[in-house]
Amino acid sequence: MDASLPQAMIDTPTLIAEWVIVLPVVLALLGAAGLLMVRRINKAPLIGAILVLAAIIACEIMLLLDVLAHGPVSMTMGRWLPPFGISLTVDLFGAAFALAAALATLFILIYAEIDRAEDDGKDAFHAMVLLLLAGVTGTFLTGDLFNLYVWFEVTLIASFGLIVQGGRPAQLDAAVKYGFLNFLATTLFLLSLGLLYGLLGTLNMADIMRVAAVANPAAMAGVAALLLLAFGIKAAAFPLNAWLPASYHTPPAAISALFAGLLTKVGAYALLRTLVAILPASRDMLEPVLAIIAVATLLIAPLGAIAETNLRRAIGFIVVGGIGAIMVGLAIPSQTGVAGSGFYILHAILAMSALYMVAGLVEKRTGATDTRQMGGLYAASAPLSILFIVLVLASAGVPPFLGFWPKLLLLQASIAQSVTAQTQDWIGIALTLALLVNAVLTLIAGTRLWAHVFWRSGPEGAGSEHVRPELVPFDRRGRLGLGTTAVLTATIVLLGLWPAPLLDAMQAGAGDIINPERYVAATGLAEDSP
Repeated sequence: MDASLPQAMIDTPTLIAEWVIVLPVVLALLGAAGLLMVRRINKAPLIGAILVLAAIIACEIMLLLDVLAHGPVSMTMGRWLPPFGISLTVDLFGAAFALAAALATLFILIYAEIDRAEDDGKDAFHAMVLLLLAGVTGTFLTGDLFNLYVWFEVTLIASFGLIVQGGRPAQLDAAVKYGFLNFLATTLFLLSLGLLYGLLGTLNMADIMRVAAVANPAAMAGVAALLLLAFGIKAAAFPLNAWLPASYHTPPAAISALFAGLLTKVGAYALLRTLVAILPASRDMLEPVLAIIAVATLLIAPLGAIAETNLRRAIGFIVVGGIGAIMVGLAIPSQTGVAGSGFYILHAILAMSALYMVAGLVEKRTGATDTRQMGGLYAASAPLSILFIVLVLASAGVPPFLGFWPKLLLLQASIAQSVTAQTQDWIGIALTLALLVNAVLTLIAGTRLWAHVFWRSGPEGAGSEHVRPELVPFDRRGRLGLGTTAVLTATIVLLGLWPAPLLDAMQAGAGDIINPERYVAATGLAEDSP
């Protein structure tokens, strides 16, 4: 080492292999900037976005294989060693979620063509999508809480730009609700960061894991409560979930699918990372609160879906119900419980995106958004009805579809909790019952929607048993959207039929969340532990 350099600086070049950690974010940001410049060239934004996404997916596959083989990996920017430099630190959860997000975005980008005219492109839609993906990917890959805040801001800016595209009054109304609550969440997050830095003098995640245990427990519990409030809003956990069903149904279906697949999962991931991995002692103090939130979210959300007649608003409630399942893993932070939450995030990124994509196709064929004005679609489009019911079964956790496996893990964890933890039996029992009731209610809500949209012969009150004559046939773009949705749904079904690799990966990832020694070692801070 050069003796003139301070010990806090890196004096060796970054290995080529390590650049794969930051490349997905860099490619997304550069891609967004490039697409802005070519947005007036016909088809160039779409083709460019697909090429950039393909490159991102290739990088993320290499990153996932590297993490599977060697454990968490880290890269530090700016030559300053952690905790001073900006670290990107990736474990199995981060790598898997980033890959799933990129894959879902690729499907949605192709699907989005069903609503776009030949001369569309000046609205910077594709650039906004890549910017949103950059924020989401940065959230999954960062190893620093302040940079987590920065990526949240990037995500918020891009999502706000997407939700107002079109400028309809309903979209502007939804944007106000969405924007206000998310800005509030971001402000609370920033406040908690200030308190945390004042207490510990660091915002590097691995460094916090090392030093949080010696800090004032009451003060740290206060910080954890603020983080729970901030990320609870972003994840749409009860009682902070009202904004989601009120806003996700207003933009084009492709944007709704993008939001449902990516945005709430970012909040859920941040809860998992901060409360379970970084501040486990504070999480223990909040455990009863987490259990109440999980139970309430699991029970109330599907009831909202049953009562709702707007198709996409109803699906919004199903998305919220899934957040309740993820919260179970926070309330029971055993390896099985955390693996279940991680697996559910992975499932929800794909399944909720696909469900909104089907809803968009339904709206396109019927010309309606209210299920009372739909009906008779089964006879006209059986494949669409099959896609919808398959995704409903997956969301409810019916075997052998993908959603069954994370719910099985969560049930195992909650049953084990109710049997072994004598002082907290009520938490395990309540979560077990809530998971089962949620599955039944979600199934009722989903099949009710299916019956109204597909099975019923026509709109509410109509007596005809014939196919509705006013159903709009799919044109070339509609068939492209149907095919894209079918491929994504088939992927979900195949993953459900062959879950072993994902189960093994999620169990290993949960191990790194609960026992983060390998995560800390990847940053080079393990030797400096107090």
